[in-house]
Amino acid sequence: MCGITGIFDLRERRPINRALLEAMNQTQFHRGPDEGGVHCEPGVGLAHRRLSIIDLSSGQQPLFNEDETVVVTYNGEIYNFPELTQELQQAGHQFRTHCDTEVIVHAWEEWGEACVERFRGMFAFGLWDRNRQTLFLARDRLGIKPLYYSLLPDGHLLFASELKALMAHPDLPRDMDPQAIEDYFAYGYVPEPRSIFRSVQKLPPAHRLSLRHGQRDLPAPRAYWDVPFNSLPPLDEAAAAEELVARLREAVKIRQIAEVPLGAFLSGGVDSSAVVAMMAGLSPDPVQTCSISFADPAYDESRYAQLVAQRYQTDHYQEQVDSDDFALLDRLGTLYDEPFADSSALPTYRVCELARRKVVVALSGDGGDENLAGYRRYRHHLAEERLRGPLPLGMRRPLFGALASLYPKADWAPRVFRAKATFQALARDAVEGYFQGVSILRDELRAKLFSPAFRRELQGYNAVDLLREHAARAPTADPLSLVQYLDLKTYLPGDILTKVDRASMAHALEVRVPILDHPLVEWISGLPPDLKLRGGEGKYLFKKAMEPYLPNDILYRRKKGFSVPVAEWFRGPLRERLRIKVLGPRMADSRLFDMDLLHRLVTQHQEGQRDHSPALWSLLMFEGFLARLEAASP
Repeated sequence: MCGITGIFDLRERRPINRALLEAMNQTQFHRGPDEGGVHCEPGVGLAHRRLSIIDLSSGQQPLFNEDETVVVTYNGEIYNFPELTQELQQAGHQFRTHCDTEVIVHAWEEWGEACVERFRGMFAFGLWDRNRQTLFLARDRLGIKPLYYSLLPDGHLLFASELKALMAHPDLPRDMDPQAIEDYFAYGYVPEPRSIFRSVQKLPPAHRLSLRHGQRDLPAPRAYWDVPFNSLPPLDEAAAAEELVARLREAVKIRQIAEVPLGAFLSGGVDSSAVVAMMAGLSPDPVQTCSISFADPAYDESRYAQLVAQRYQTDHYQEQVDSDDFALLDRLGTLYDEPFADSSALPTYRVCELARRKVVVALSGDGGDENLAGYRRYRHHLAEERLRGPLPLGMRRPLFGALASLYPKADWAPRVFRAKATFQALARDAVEGYFQGVSILRDELRAKLFSPAFRRELQGYNAVDLLREHAARAPTADPLSLVQYLDLKTYLPGDILTKVDRASMAHALEVRVPILDHPLVEWISGLPPDLKLRGGEGKYLFKKAMEPYLPNDILYRRKKGFSVPVAEWFRGPLRERLRIKVLGPRMADSRLFDMDLLHRLVTQHQEGQRDHSPALWSLLMFEGFLARLEAASP
């Protein structure tokens, strides 16, 4: 796992500032502390920070083909590289190393842009072909590895694994994108393809971008893959469960190739436990596993991790984290560069820190909830869809919209009396309904949160528009499959994978995600929806398939997740910090917010009248971003 950086002159072939490229590269030292490399020629410069995993003695980057006309800087792992190497050698290509990186340059020579369609793994790379005068950027299918890019006013294109590398360039415009701010306060992160800056974009998952000297405009990235949701041929439940296990086992197996210590995260949840069970069946040696426990039993699930560790006799390493572990708040902002409001980033950082003491590579269970319908919100969404079904939207929207406006808001009351929320749900279409379910701050609160001047800047944009764009391209109309597709396009890369990438790379730890093996994702997407969610049980088939491998206490309990007591912190140890930061001059000077509303949110929460912790956490993280932006200003 590594960090990549590059500068490309889109207009001409002007000399590249090597010292500046090296400075950009150095900001990502944490991603690859083993080695660094830089290549410059007229009009293009590529740089790399290396975390050595395979072929430790060679494979330094940037890496060239035989005649040094093609060079790549690459972050990731291509798990089918042995098969591709053999195929390319038979086609006449000469290899100098035994690493997966060299496969990329020869695959480009053989198949051009279609090379990415042959890769099985996680990757982001920039490749320069001198003969074709082409810079080629690509990102893996699910967005496991990140890639930012920006076209400067002078015609230089920058790209890097993290935004901080682009920010090391003094000419990068840093004005914030109003639509990204709206997205952030709806989702808790800035979804692809936007970044927090107008001038910077993220290359979306499963996209590629080709650039040539002499272009005046930046072309649009092009997709090379999508989750298909093509129905599989009929198969009975037992056969489907057997095939699911076989496919997961194979996905785990190819991710156990490494020349450094390898292990797994073990949270005690279904997904990480299933991965460990597969690893144990594939290895003659005990699997290295790690987990964290919490001092507060309300948040601690370590006993479930211990159940799995004991069953498979893993070499288990566990450490207790204080439930008031908020000392990382300032560190988080440095890691994520953009505003990022998922508070589980705190324990994720700690478990990565713990794992790195024992291993360099860790397998995780990420992706199971999106693939196999594990989130409780999927059940709630389908229940709402059943209520919406009998009447067309044209009738529901005016009727229930009017009732919702007349009925008083009663968040304090028992759920049965909260008819306003029910009326609002019935007045929405499926995408808008799901959006309201996943939003940190719903439409009504965001409208009040922002200042009138900022609302004018939005020009009518609403964060739900992003989900509508994805829904319009979705290959499925099934209610469950559609919202899974939306999460695979937004929440998975924007939140889950971003969180894990930055937390792991902060400790030079590589994390591999077998449940996001793209052939496995394709196959699972074609399963009948009732094999994913049945009778209120998410991951139905997966749990049935894992019954021979895991105890029912793991499979059929209500999972708590990696949560932290933010609401209590804001009324206790973080009480003053919250008031100082969220109600302070930096937020007021931004002119983005209605400061009177911020005062009401803080006061109501701290006096115990309402729980505004999700909104307040997102505001606190945004203030931290403003502070870092101010400190980094040239």
